[in-house]
Amino acid sequence: MNILLTGSTGFLGFRTLERLVKLDYVDKIIATGRSLQKPREISHPKVKYILGDLIDNAFVNTLIKDIDIVINTASLSSPWGTETSFYLANIQTQKNIISASEITGVKRFIYISSPSIYYNGEDRNMVKENDPLPTKFVNHYSKSKRDAELLLENSKLDYITIRPRALIGRGDSVIMPRLIKAHSDGRLKIIGDGENRVDLTSVENVVESIVLSIIAPDKALNNAYNITDGNPVKLWRSINTVLKGIGKEQIYKTVNFRVAYFAASILELVSNCITKEEPSLTKYSFGVLSKTFTLDISKAVELLNYKPVITTEESIEEFINWYKENEEN
Repeated sequence: MNILLTGSTGFLGFRTLERLVKLDYVDKIIATGRSLQKPREISHPKVKYILGDLIDNAFVNTLIKDIDIVINTASLSSPWGTETSFYLANIQTQKNIISASEITGVKRFIYISSPSIYYNGEDRNMVKENDPLPTKFVNHYSKSKRDAELLLENSKLDYITIRPRALIGRGDSVIMPRLIKAHSDGRLKIIGDGENRVDLTSVENVVESIVLSIIAPDKALNNAYNITDGNPVKLWRSINTVLKGIGKEQIYKTVNFRVAYFAASILELVSNCITKEEPSLTKYSFGVLSKTFTLDISKAVELLNYKPVITTEESIEEFINWYKENEEN
């Protein structure tokens, strides 16, 4: 079996590549990304790196030759940015990969999407994949991910779409590092009462879902699946566990949600009209940090035979150990 793995130099992509090389039924992996750094480079006979930009259709066409499975983990993932930048990074690239996959007869396309498409500004509990989506998406990122899903749904390819919630673990360069930086800058406070429960997802569990998608039976194809650790946690308790684990003061100060939301609105206005830079916190970020947001994973359990292989607590400990090791170096 030959696999194309996009985004192989990113957090999820690198962890996926670590697992793929260990699978006996995988013969070759074309690993692509924009750039490659030593900490995320894997030297293995099965792996061939071909670096480039997926926006370039000609480049994409060179990648998809004798490929059985495409795993698209590449994405511009940010709460802030222009509509054009998200279109190019998340939609145009998807168009290019799908087109080349259809022409060459790729057998299965696995796409990593986002449950941010469910976000509506309210508390949400046990959201199912077929629950109604908001009439307006919260930002350009979430809209681009849904549009990319639709491209795949309307293609001629057999596919599986994964919607993993809040990835954590060794190598995390997004969620926890952003919170740690906000803490270091003195900007991190508990928003609301701090009792909101959320799903966090170990990156290793997402990798497990990808591997299961590769070998999934026909009845599981052409579906979208929520993926989490299956055990919602109190968000701020988990954040404080990380802060304590890396030797920083825990957060106890709170800020009223309405006050915080108003402040974020002002920051976004200033960014849109003056600085054009990402504000320190967005309205979406405040919502994510203050609202309960959990997903129902029963569909993945039933059709993909998905079962978390690591707990949230173990994944947090994994991140703490990795972060301290890298901070010291």
